[in-house]
Amino acid sequence: MELGLYTFGDVGRDPVSGALVDPALRLSQLIEEIALADEVGLDLFGLGEHHRPDYAVSAPAVALAAAAPRTKRIRLSSAVSVLSSDDPIRVFQQFATLDALTHGRAEIIAGRGSFIESFPLFGHDLEDYEDLFEEKLQLLMELNEGEVVRWPGSAHTRPIPSRGVYPRPVQGKLPIWRAVGGSPQSVARAGALGLPMALAIIGGEPARFAPLFDLYRKSAERAGHDAGALKTSLNVHGFVAEDSQRAADIIYPAQAEVMNRIGRERGWGPTSRAQFDAARGPEGAQFVGSPAELVDKILRLHELFGFDRMLIQMAIGVYDHAHLMKAIELLGTEVAPALRKATG
Repeated sequence: MELGLYTFGDVGRDPVSGALVDPALRLSQLIEEIALADEVGLDLFGLGEHHRPDYAVSAPAVALAAAAPRTKRIRLSSAVSVLSSDDPIRVFQQFATLDALTHGRAEIIAGRGSFIESFPLFGHDLEDYEDLFEEKLQLLMELNEGEVVRWPGSAHTRPIPSRGVYPRPVQGKLPIWRAVGGSPQSVARAGALGLPMALAIIGGEPARFAPLFDLYRKSAERAGHDAGALKTSLNVHGFVAEDSQRAADIIYPAQAEVMNRIGRERGWGPTSRAQFDAARGPEGAQFVGSPAELVDKILRLHELFGFDRMLIQMAIGVYDHAHLMKAIELLGTEVAPALRKATG
């Protein structure tokens, strides 16, 4: 099993210390985090794309390229590229360039994104939400197939009359994953397209999502794909420290500030420490605890889902960077080796 991290590069004030983390500081911290993740043997580091004042990363490929010279083995990915409001040609070129810089370690996780600010920013209509993503994803897949692209055009993409797109990926083709939430339609579409699927779970009981993995594999088989060859990822919130209580005490204030802020925008009720602690239990969606607790919880879900990769968002909100660096160290030196041993 592969184990990695993803983040959106949160900026703002630490709710505990009051210290301000601005975009310049957060981006420099990100480089250190990616370098350490590589050093301790994690498999992948992903950066999300957002166009809001509370996040530093709006151009994942640029930030990942800055980290590339500091790494040797770890794969570098978007998490996610908001393809609906971007140009698939430019996304492909940016990550093909990153692939050259890393000698074949770039990936793309494409999705609709969890916010909508990029739609009006880049002149797109939210009424086209579904069609924009599906059409642009098809074009991105076509760009990945070969040097010369012949594309008839669609409602949201222009025709491409036999043009070359450069540079080409060092690894031949870029791994392109489709990010999904809890929508069965998106899961089935990922399987029908034969794309690896990254399923995000940030609430509820993860075990209830098991039927989506079955749907994905059945949809792939019906479309003529080898479901056994398609990779799947589980993307979750979590944190690790030397013991469970310390892990919870470090991450809760920052995570609660983020979730309550977003909740006020979307009409969610406020979260509480009691809810957070309940979600840290064996059946909950918070992967927060000691190394041994994370290993046990991940392995239980791996037995149920059979996923190939686990990505954890540990940098949620703003808190002492030293705590995050220690968590990355523990994840790479204690959690990852135990998972690899257990899963072969």
